[in-house]
Amino acid sequence: MAAKILIVEDEVAIQELITYNLQQAGYETLCADNAEKAMSIINEALPDLILLDWMLPNMSGIEFARILRKGERTRLIPIIMLTARSMEADKVTGLEIGADDYMTKPFSLREMIARINAVLRRLIPEATEEVVELDGLRLDPVNHRVTVENKEIELGPTEFRLLHFMMTHTERVYSRNQLLDRVWGDHVFVEDRTVDVHIRRLRKALELVGKDALIQTVRGSGYRFSSIPALPAVDSDAEM
Repeated sequence: MAAKILIVEDEVAIQELITYNLQQAGYETLCADNAEKAMSIINEALPDLILLDWMLPNMSGIEFARILRKGERTRLIPIIMLTARSMEADKVTGLEIGADDYMTKPFSLREMIARINAVLRRLIPEATEEVVELDGLRLDPVNHRVTVENKEIELGPTEFRLLHFMMTHTERVYSRNQLLDRVWGDHVFVEDRTVDVHIRRLRKALELVGKDALIQTVRGSGYRFSSIPALPAVDSDAEM
């Protein structure tokens, strides 16, 4: 699934140029020319990354970034600042308020895309289209295929997204609510037990190729993807 990038830029020509190039690079784009419109878009659904211009009408990009970093829903959204301000102090200010990267205009579009890719790989690896391979299990996001030794595993779209997320966030325990936010989306209202249902379906599919033990249940905490055999306190079959 293509990463969704919100472009907050008030100069129409620049906004259109960035939009075209990001779409050509395979990204889904959303656009706003001020902070108020950007927040309205964010309230509908969280983007995977925000390209944020420093000089915006009414509220500056720096002020908007501060608001985003203070919000419970928005504090983890990656932000790349775009600005004509090249002074070192300005760059430091941008990074100190929580921007993940900083680009000075005029900038190379190829460099911008490379920086976006780098930030997404570092912070949201499941948003990239790179093939993931762990313990003989191979997941191809572009062709929507999961294989083990060239044997394809049939997965539904939700199980595929769940496996993609877990394979790009190995060895860390995620609660049901965290998985709901990251895999289903924070504006999708479903029971947290829905996660258990899809975990069972995913394990059943992986069991056919002997990989079901990679999905482990950590009692009272959540689930994790690990190639390290579970300790006795961790039961890969029991429900929480």
